[in-house]
Amino acid sequence: MSGTTTAAVRPSREATGVNRWIVLVVLCVSLLLVALDATVLHVAVPAVTEDLRPSAVELLWIVDIYPLVCASLLILFGTLGDRVGRRRVLLLGYALFGVASAVAALAHNGETLILARALLGVGGAMIMPATLSILRQVFPDRRERALAIGIWSAVAAVGAAVGPLLGGFLLEHFWWGSVFLVNIPLMLVSLPIGRMLLPESRGERDGPWDITGALMAAGGLFGVVLGVKRLGGGEDMTGPLTLVPLLVGVALLVLFVRRQSSRAHPLVDLSMFRRPAFSTSVGCIVLAMLALVGLQLIAAQYLQLVLGLSPLQTGLRLLPLTVAAMAAGLAGARVLRTLGPRRMVCAGFVLTAVAVVLLTAMGGHDNTPLLLSGFVLLGFGLETTLFGAYESMLSEAPADRAGGAAAIGETSYQLGAGIGIALLGSVMNAAYAPALKSVPGVSASDSSAAGRSLGEAYEVAARLGGPAGVALRHAARDSFVHGLHVTLLVSAGLLLLGALMALRLPKAMSCAPEGAEAAEPVGRPAGERPVPLAKGELPGPRAAGKPTVSA
Repeated sequence: MSGTTTAAVRPSREATGVNRWIVLVVLCVSLLLVALDATVLHVAVPAVTEDLRPSAVELLWIVDIYPLVCASLLILFGTLGDRVGRRRVLLLGYALFGVASAVAALAHNGETLILARALLGVGGAMIMPATLSILRQVFPDRRERALAIGIWSAVAAVGAAVGPLLGGFLLEHFWWGSVFLVNIPLMLVSLPIGRMLLPESRGERDGPWDITGALMAAGGLFGVVLGVKRLGGGEDMTGPLTLVPLLVGVALLVLFVRRQSSRAHPLVDLSMFRRPAFSTSVGCIVLAMLALVGLQLIAAQYLQLVLGLSPLQTGLRLLPLTVAAMAAGLAGARVLRTLGPRRMVCAGFVLTAVAVVLLTAMGGHDNTPLLLSGFVLLGFGLETTLFGAYESMLSEAPADRAGGAAAIGETSYQLGAGIGIALLGSVMNAAYAPALKSVPGVSASDSSAAGRSLGEAYEVAARLGGPAGVALRHAARDSFVHGLHVTLLVSAGLLLLGALMALRLPKAMSCAPEGAEAAEPVGRPAGERPVPLAKGELPGPRAAGKPTVSA
């Protein structure tokens, strides 16, 4: 990894003073679009089904192809940005995102919409790691970067929450394609502004870009994420459409790791994982997302199927979680300076575990104060955890490998979300289904159908009617609440495991004073000039001999 020239990592234009914050606004708009598109289609699925009449398989791919493609290509485009320029990849992602949005909005059949959603996933994979790696380069001072990451993460929380609300508003006034058309004017504005304001930078160019390794990573991640999502959907693990993608994906990822370890110029610098702060941060991101996505999914089912709230009322009940997450993101920089990474991430995990245990008091009747306090603590705790983990991961990564590091972080985010749905969904099903096998007056086939989900149990109960239907409905609701409590306790255990993992993070937030060089490393030969680090750059095993990255 030596021999990198300063020109290879120096940005081509300056982003100092107020321009840094303008750049942050552009990057946040990029992130907002990607976050919106991940959730905005959910409320439009009934309208798409009615208009396009897709088959069950086509409908599944319409919903899932975007996150699948996006997650599988993050490493490919993150490392490509390090090679050819992060700004260039980001602008290409903008253009592709806009074109794919237009194709999706005007799609006349399921196949076209699946293709458009896949292209949106490609565009999202180009945009997501580029935003973080450019942010890493534009804010070399760690204290400013912490504030920027807080704003960035708050915008991500807004996008995830606003997606369904925006989709519902557009569907009330326009046709389902309008949920995609909203992307186009924002892309038309972002492209010229991004071209004018965003700085270009790239990492080291030693050796050829490992296209074979990039494709192996993409194929491996696609198989693993597909298999995990099918498990989360209740599919049999031994089924060929679940087991084969998982096995092939794991095999490709193992081969990818072995290939990178043996190459002189690897696509992904796996030595970053030997740094405790980096590897621990990635693990914390996975655990935090595992808890967040699984709990959100189960909470939405509880609010609608147990408490009988409408989709809009459900969205409003979950809104405090998002508002608390935004507040935690905006306050994150100050909290990080006060507590340091170790105590911040530990506190976030513990606070989230407390919220989860508190929510075990949920029962068959609405308890608004309990839900409000639980969701506020949950949102604040999880965002505190994610903020501290992302900031530590990004600050620990070498600046010339920022794209690869950002891609690893985003991939961990996506994998954590998929594993959370699969794992917590499996726990929920295991705790929910057994109680429905002995409901009086209900046949074994009806009990089996009711045991698949609470929604199906209600459908079976309505079809049966009479005392048997009433008994099945009550048994299913009580069993779901029991399963929810078990799932929450499992989540609390995983969160406490995350708190223990976070003890490996640095105790203090290491920042060189502004305008000062990093501390002189112990053991440097007398008379040798110290290698200057970028402002805010942490000294580490790879710091010696590295050129400065100016921003």
